[in-house]
Amino acid sequence: MNPFRITSKNSLGVDIGTSSIKIVELSQKGAAKKLENYGEICTEALYEKSFKTLGKNILTLPCKDISRGIKAILEEAGMSGQRANFSIPDFASFFTTFDLPPMTTEELPQAIKFEARRHIPLSFSEVTLDWQIIKGSGNEKEPIKVLLVAVSNQIIRQYQELVQLSGLRLGNLEAEIFGLSRAVVKDDKPSVLLDIGAQSSTISAVVKKKLKSSYSFVISGEFLTKTISKKLDINYQDAEKIKKENGLFLFRKDVRNALLPAVNSVALEIKKISQNFAENENQKIEKIILAGAGCSLPGLRDFFSGKFQISTEITNPFSGIIVPAILEEKVKDIGPNYAIALGESIAGLK
Repeated sequence: MNPFRITSKNSLGVDIGTSSIKIVELSQKGAAKKLENYGEICTEALYEKSFKTLGKNILTLPCKDISRGIKAILEEAGMSGQRANFSIPDFASFFTTFDLPPMTTEELPQAIKFEARRHIPLSFSEVTLDWQIIKGSGNEKEPIKVLLVAVSNQIIRQYQELVQLSGLRLGNLEAEIFGLSRAVVKDDKPSVLLDIGAQSSTISAVVKKKLKSSYSFVISGEFLTKTISKKLDINYQDAEKIKKENGLFLFRKDVRNALLPAVNSVALEIKKISQNFAENENQKIEKIILAGAGCSLPGLRDFFSGKFQISTEITNPFSGIIVPAILEEKVKDIGPNYAIALGESIAGLK
């Protein structure tokens, strides 16, 4: 073995959204991460309705249709990676936090499983558990706070089938928020991360790149479009166009007024998670990070910045990634929508 040889490997990150599939391929040489490829295919090209449906707390994936979409992206973009990391939607994951007394690292797994029985509304035979220590270090001197995530085994089996049909090897499978935070959190500042998706949104508190709390709610890009459609009595397509062109800008007060109740509801979620964070961590939130396709709503960043008087930014997850010069502006524009796929791809390089 040559100790001076720089090795390279490619990693795929796959984000199956409600309206599209997105894939990012990265390579790594030494400590440098490089964008090799990215691609997206929309729901309408493969399936007559949303890729993901959630009914009676069961996520349903049309695996054959999605696998066709994944293969199409891989072939069209010329992606060579075989090992892929997939994200599970946050609304299909169960999050909770709880405290444990001081104990050793070796004692933690059993204690977490014991305590989890009090918090998980499903039988342990039906779920797979994952957790992160968000406070404490397992040194028998300080209490421990645990972030617990539970995912239905039925959902996991669907993803395993999907990976097999796609001709890939499964690397990592985790809740979307972990991939998202990995891609967009660039410093140790206490931050609120707001991911506005097509059919749901997730809000999270992060500090020192550790997720402290997270939950999902129904206000989303689609919700905002339907609100405009109803308030202005226009069809969905026209409402979507008006939303993207005008957003919260004052030159269309009718559009702004239609959106304000929903946007103010999102602001209340930001306030709530910020207050909870301050009480639990004895720190103030210093930054709001906006991600997801819905964060591009005109005027949204300025609205939150003015309301909370703290730094508010639309994420640029590809910063720090080596990108061909010709694509720099392009990936900056699409970055908020590709953040989850990018985060999963980064995980595969570790």
